[in-house]
Amino acid sequence: MKITRIFDLLENYLENYPEQDTALASKINGVWKKYSIQDYIKKTDNISFGMLKLGVKPGYNIGIVGSNRPEWNMLDMAIMQIGAVPIPIYPTISQEDYRYILTHSEMKMIFIDGSNLIQKLDSVLPEIKTLEGVYLFDNEDDKYKYLDQLIELGEDNPEPEKLKYIKAGIKTEDIATIIYTSGTTGDPKGVMLSHSNLVNQLLNLKDTPAKWSKTAFSFLPLCHAYERMMVYLYQYLGMSVYYAENLAKIAENIKEINPTMMTCVPRLLEKIYDKLYIAGKNLPLFKRAIYYWAFSTAKKYQLEGMSSWLKFKLKIADKLIFAKWRTAIGGNFDIVVSGGSAIQSHIASFFSAIGMPVFEGYGMSEASPVIAVSQRVPNGRKFGTVGLPLPGVEIKLGERDEILCRGHNVMLGYYKDPELTAEVIDREGWLHTGDTGKFTDKGQLIITGRLKSIFKTSYGKYVNPQLIESKFTESPLIENMLVVGENKKYAAALIAPDFLYLKSWCEKHKIPNGSKELMIKNPAVKKIIESEIRKYNTFFGDPEQVKRWKLVPNEWTQENGQLTPTLKIKRNFLENQYAEEIIDLFE
Repeated sequence: MKITRIFDLLENYLENYPEQDTALASKINGVWKKYSIQDYIKKTDNISFGMLKLGVKPGYNIGIVGSNRPEWNMLDMAIMQIGAVPIPIYPTISQEDYRYILTHSEMKMIFIDGSNLIQKLDSVLPEIKTLEGVYLFDNEDDKYKYLDQLIELGEDNPEPEKLKYIKAGIKTEDIATIIYTSGTTGDPKGVMLSHSNLVNQLLNLKDTPAKWSKTAFSFLPLCHAYERMMVYLYQYLGMSVYYAENLAKIAENIKEINPTMMTCVPRLLEKIYDKLYIAGKNLPLFKRAIYYWAFSTAKKYQLEGMSSWLKFKLKIADKLIFAKWRTAIGGNFDIVVSGGSAIQSHIASFFSAIGMPVFEGYGMSEASPVIAVSQRVPNGRKFGTVGLPLPGVEIKLGERDEILCRGHNVMLGYYKDPELTAEVIDREGWLHTGDTGKFTDKGQLIITGRLKSIFKTSYGKYVNPQLIESKFTESPLIENMLVVGENKKYAAALIAPDFLYLKSWCEKHKIPNGSKELMIKNPAVKKIIESEIRKYNTFFGDPEQVKRWKLVPNEWTQENGQLTPTLKIKRNFLENQYAEEIIDLFE
């Protein structure tokens, strides 16, 4: 069948993959609860019927605040197929951001998952004058109704003909969803995406990596455009989607279901990489030598141009070490799609060598979200690049090498903000991404930084902090880094160490490793960090070299506000949080 609206995915799945026993699954009380496509459609329709009974009309904005679970997808589809607009909201944002989004969107109904979120939103909800209904995913609070009650209402009041009539009237160019960007400054912006925006992503992604199979694993938040689009793609291709119990159970869940595909962010791969590296520290001398020889060999893997000798070494390493690693982390991957930020080349080489082929992509919510992606075509994939432009998308470089794109992926605009829309989409239809980049001679795109992050020293020299941070965090000792120095004489940095690795290093060198504060004050720790700074400074010219630095005794996390949902640092937040430390760096 022809898909023109996102909710057409359900009928397409039923028509083409009716025998697939699991469309969606999540783990509850230690048991995987699975939904067939028939179950999925039935529950989705009943939610729609319940909403129609309550008087929900096309154009109503309806919020979804929750973690990944099948009910999230059912709500998403149920809202869209009656012409209303789902608004996914991050569970981790502040009360003030909730207040802004709910007010700005004139939200009519909201669905909330989890007692912690209820407590966070409880004081905000009475302030939203447009709000007509509040539902919880589960029966956790007597104050509010819950999703099963809405489903029962729909079961008691089915209106299939009315639903069919409404669906028939929804056009591909109509708005499908509003996604409020998390942003690091100012109020969140409501990105309006049409069914056409999203459907064209599917049609042009479906053959991109190829070799699709039947089991996908999902743990990145569905409220992010990146993961949501990929889950739509899994459904378009008739794959089973299994949701992680939580971040701590990712490895365990992967072993249980043996997925062949998942999406991730570079930081997750870096953490797995670090753990595998540390795991070899306590091996006997001979085994440790083989272990790290295999580790080093994996980092040399390339997609093309490898010598016969390197290929031979990789085969030996696979038999001795890589096969064990694959067993430890799932062992069945055909593709791992990395996005959200640039992945270091040696990390992509390493995982591809050990049997987790990494395909990198690039995009933003305003681009639905994919702009470029690695592909299984000639010159379609190269480590250190995000691949080729998505079919149907044009990319060019503007002033100061800003990445501009135009095509089926460009958003309708920002909700209730035509002036801001005009600032990012010019008269010729080019979306100004705010990212900087360059092309290889084969046409692959390389992301070099964020335009707003680039600063100028007092000597008039431009510094791209993201390039520096990306290089320095290749060090196993450095987990995150914030490079500063606007209008100063030199570049300086705050460094959040990788405390797991640092503790292992301290144990090996018999250095006291009690609290994080004590570790970073130890002269031996400062000395090893200083050597890492000197090592990585050699990759940069004098204006970009880190002249002064300071260790901080904290791990930067999404929960504490220092990282975005895709684990990129929030510059403005960190600069405010460490204002005094930054002043000290330049005194």
